[in-house]
Amino acid sequence: MRKLPAEPPGSQITSPEMFARRREFIKKAGLFAGTSALWGVGLSALSGRGQADKSAVPKVQPAPGWAFQKNNAFVVNEPLTSLTDVTTYNNFYELGVDKSDPAENAGHLRTRPWTVQVKGHVEHEQTLDLDTIIHWFGLEERVYRMRCVEAWSMVIPWLGFPLAALIRRLAPTSRAKYVQFTTLLDETQLPNQKSGVLPWPYVEGLRMDEAMNDLSFMAVGLYGNPLPGQNGAPLRLVVPWKYGFKGVKSIVEIAFVEEQPITTWNQAAPNEYGFYANVNPHVDHPRWSQATERRIGELSRRDTLPFNGYAEQVASLYSGLDLAKNY
Repeated sequence: MRKLPAEPPGSQITSPEMFARRREFIKKAGLFAGTSALWGVGLSALSGRGQADKSAVPKVQPAPGWAFQKNNAFVVNEPLTSLTDVTTYNNFYELGVDKSDPAENAGHLRTRPWTVQVKGHVEHEQTLDLDTIIHWFGLEERVYRMRCVEAWSMVIPWLGFPLAALIRRLAPTSRAKYVQFTTLLDETQLPNQKSGVLPWPYVEGLRMDEAMNDLSFMAVGLYGNPLPGQNGAPLRLVVPWKYGFKGVKSIVEIAFVEEQPITTWNQAAPNEYGFYANVNPHVDHPRWSQATERRIGELSRRDTLPFNGYAEQVASLYSGLDLAKNY
């Protein structure tokens, strides 16, 4: 049996051409600021990088006005990843390509006011205020595993609302076969968009039946508080049976489309990042194994679960699909 790599080297996370440009990026120094003046209360707990015990689950008080219900139908019988790790070990290339860059540069992002444009094959194209959307559904907490294509993982308590509920409210027409999500395009707020490391803005998508699955979730917070900028404030997608790059951050547009969207990582490296991005331990990334993963905060590696442990809920979506091809 071949020896599995301990973890993909940093130079392998992006394509070689992209990696060669990494050192051209200028790191933005500064303290992590709250992502919103309105919702800043409670976020100060997230700014103490390196001060918390990473093995401990933090006692975070909900921000004022953030009432939510814990949804016990969506839990994980595993320890939560510490708040420090969740907020300082991030991929958000719009804020930098190193894991620490997003937290350092998150203060650029202004999350209020925030609107989401709804377009495409839908009864009414419109622009919605995010607080209006939150008011429609209220908030619930769900604990999900998150598995990165880089072979590391976390367990995170998210706050948000079901994507299916939002879709039903927006009333797409029968022509809508996919849902396409687009990130904010603004170099002043997302300074690494000045680079050419990826084609901006960031775009991701789901098949309509994937989007309507009970697991698909729109997150606006974690650990009882609003999302920090580095985690995709103020609105991001969470699809726990897929690799993390499907979780588009800082969403400003939702489009209902008839054709499969051209998604960002699939466009940048189609041989490495498929549209479906379902977690499959039997299909290696071209440059490293996906058979095991490293849970952040732990020393040992663990086996990767098919569909990240959610096969019972989602495997039927892919009946007859060549998962080795559409990983």
